[in-house]
Amino acid sequence: MKMKRNPISNAVYKALLTGFVASSALGTAALAQQDTDDDQSVEEQGKITVTGSRIKRSDVEGALPVTVITREQLELSGESNAADYIRNLTFNSSGSYRPQSGNAAQGESNVSLRGLGSSRTLVLVDGRRLPKSPTTGSSQNLSVIPMGAIERIEVLTDGASAVYGSDAIGGVINIITRTDFQGAEIMLGGYEVSIPNKGGEREEGSILFGTSSDTTNVLAGVSWNDREIVFGRDYPWVSQGASVYGNSFTTFNPVSIDDLNWTTLACDFPGTGFFTVPNSNSLTGERCAYDFNLTAANDASTENKSFYARAKHQVNDNWSVWANTTFTQAESFGRYAPVPDSNSPYADGSGVLMPADSPNNPTNPNSPIYDPNLGLSPQGIWWWHRFDALGNRDTTHKTQMLDMEIGTTGQIGVAEVEFGVRTTDNRTDDIGKNYLLRSVADALIADGSYLLYDPYSTPQDVLNQMKITIFRNTKYDQDEYFGSVAFDMFELADGPGQFFIGAEYREEKYLDQYDPQSESGMVGGSAGNSAGGNRDVTSVFFETLLPVYDGFEISLAGRYDDYSDFGDNFSPKASFRWQPIDNLTLRASYGQGFRAPTLDVLTQKTSFSAAFLRDERTCVNQGQPADCEVQVTAYIQSNPDLMPEESDQYTFGFAYEPLDWMNFTLDYWNIEIDNRIKYFGVPTIVSAQENGDPLPAGLGCERAPNGSVSVCYAGYGNEGFIESSGIDFNMRVNYDLFGGTMSSNLQVSHLLDQSVDGGRDLVESPGTPANRAVLQNLFGYGDWSFAYNINYIGSQDEDAVSEAVGSWTTHDVQLNYHTPWNGKITLGANNVGEKYPPIGQGFLDGQDYDYNLYNGFGRVTYLRYTQTF
Repeated sequence: MKMKRNPISNAVYKALLTGFVASSALGTAALAQQDTDDDQSVEEQGKITVTGSRIKRSDVEGALPVTVITREQLELSGESNAADYIRNLTFNSSGSYRPQSGNAAQGESNVSLRGLGSSRTLVLVDGRRLPKSPTTGSSQNLSVIPMGAIERIEVLTDGASAVYGSDAIGGVINIITRTDFQGAEIMLGGYEVSIPNKGGEREEGSILFGTSSDTTNVLAGVSWNDREIVFGRDYPWVSQGASVYGNSFTTFNPVSIDDLNWTTLACDFPGTGFFTVPNSNSLTGERCAYDFNLTAANDASTENKSFYARAKHQVNDNWSVWANTTFTQAESFGRYAPVPDSNSPYADGSGVLMPADSPNNPTNPNSPIYDPNLGLSPQGIWWWHRFDALGNRDTTHKTQMLDMEIGTTGQIGVAEVEFGVRTTDNRTDDIGKNYLLRSVADALIADGSYLLYDPYSTPQDVLNQMKITIFRNTKYDQDEYFGSVAFDMFELADGPGQFFIGAEYREEKYLDQYDPQSESGMVGGSAGNSAGGNRDVTSVFFETLLPVYDGFEISLAGRYDDYSDFGDNFSPKASFRWQPIDNLTLRASYGQGFRAPTLDVLTQKTSFSAAFLRDERTCVNQGQPADCEVQVTAYIQSNPDLMPEESDQYTFGFAYEPLDWMNFTLDYWNIEIDNRIKYFGVPTIVSAQENGDPLPAGLGCERAPNGSVSVCYAGYGNEGFIESSGIDFNMRVNYDLFGGTMSSNLQVSHLLDQSVDGGRDLVESPGTPANRAVLQNLFGYGDWSFAYNINYIGSQDEDAVSEAVGSWTTHDVQLNYHTPWNGKITLGANNVGEKYPPIGQGFLDGQDYDYNLYNGFGRVTYLRYTQTF
């Protein structure tokens, strides 16, 4: 049930937080009944905190399915950045977004565990949540994670809202940074790609320093990687584009995009992207098209630079203070073809006919392009034009994130306590050049200052009047205060019961500000509108570990989150672990989770959209066929009444070590997400109204007296559910071979089913393979080592709009030599067989291949040198 709470000042929340943790710590100390001198510290017991739990333990295999990826595995993968490695995890079932040129999120990279969406996967850094991307407002950007800072990656393939709160529905990825390093290390690397005949080259590097004394540890480093832009024309599979936005006109409103009688205005511009193509509906039998692939880039360039530092000082035997800071700058450059635009309602719903007396109107007898053979009397026309004379649309996307954290850890009696504060400034700026100011362009075209039939003769001052540089400033800042207490409660059959209790207070500040012209819909070639708002979240959580009897333990966890903007939520979880024999661990868990509605959806400003619709009454009243496709005016608006999504999930499986040199795990998972946050578009709204189905408040379509749809109000609401299940298998072997050592790791993720609102099973549909697998092999002999990895993505069946996709297997190799002077030389190649992605198959989404699952770089050859001092 949704609950609204009365506003309470930040100062009160912080006081409650501090008092809660302090009272818990003192109460725990008072309950202690044993001699503290006999207690061992956590470090002495060799315990660590594993993702999915706040309680420190020494067990290798716990009750939850956690996959640990070591730094050695990261280096053996041949990837130059953390984002690409994480995206290639087998758990990233349907793939996920990576930097693409010209997209509003062109510098972003994210992960979508189980194919449930990036907003349902929580990314942590050292156990604390990575702030959401300012660009999306709903997902986290992996591009800001420095590769050189990573010690290991822990992947929890189970829901964890009971521990971490919102978003941890599909699973959790925890990036553990390096903490213990002595000396200095320098790494430099370079990469070449084989398929684009130019572009795509990469560089990487890192520098790390570490020192320590009896009481103090300090570590600092820098990490960088970059990739050159790749243009569509440089891929062998990219064909000539033939955009309808070339240089044509029509005299009537279209029924559908295929029925337009586009007739060429002018197209003979040598050395440009304009060219004529046949068009049976045209008055002259042809239209003017434009090849956007000549200038548009497919893959944006990326440059990522990071500085990170960690320090810890032991004040005395019981207390230590620590501080962490990271500064990351990620920049990308993308290029789109010049602005396509039109004065027609087909373009944006608000067009105005070109006057009949315009010099650009071919029906005007006084126009230089008047053609009496068209048989048209003087009349207004609709034009479709590519503003090539303005130049390409170039977009620079720059993100800066400064993250600082300071805290203290100590002992009060038998209790371990921790207090800390964290602040994150997370900003992104977008600058777009050579966009079109529509109102000015309409006027200059109407009076002939800009000639559609001779655009390149337009004086520069006229072009400058039409040009506009757009901007977008975004931020997603966080301030956090946290504290916790951990202690042993009482003795059970197999040891003491452990208890953890903590609290957090987090302030989130979100802003997505577009320039005024873009906000008002006056910019051609751009879309979107501003949003912004703040929220605070107060959380209290607990966890207990109960070793009930020999080899059997129960863990119970729960978390209460109170949001200032929509209400509260409680998430419980129970997990079980049983070792019937020393080398076999059985485990299971059940939990409930949630995903809070994101600030971008709750606070977005209303924006205009010309929505496509097939509606019989609207078509007939416009004198068109009953099954026509029309555009109607729509306004996309926020929904401040959104409720959180809720999930139920369970897992069970086992870990088995039959031999000293072999172990494997097998886990089944099942998840159902209810109260789904989904977008209600115009066709969905009209269908719901026709069938009498309920709609979220404020959403709906209005009809004119004659029955035609006149205006619609679209947006997000809560409705429906998602169901999914699958199996994960992992096997590791280590043995001696030919005088050296051999190790192999096989990871397989298999989707059993996935459906939305009880519909068809989506597994093996385009974009959703049933299987993903990675086999990693490493052979070491003296100073040499050789790695061989196999990457597998399963097949997908065809549907009405896509061809079937066969399975896709690539092979990676790497050779390492450890020099006598503490250096390491690495030579490797990913996709050594230069396998192409499946072109024209699967989930295309306007691309030549599925950008989420595959890449088009062919063989990636790299050389890396590492020197340790």
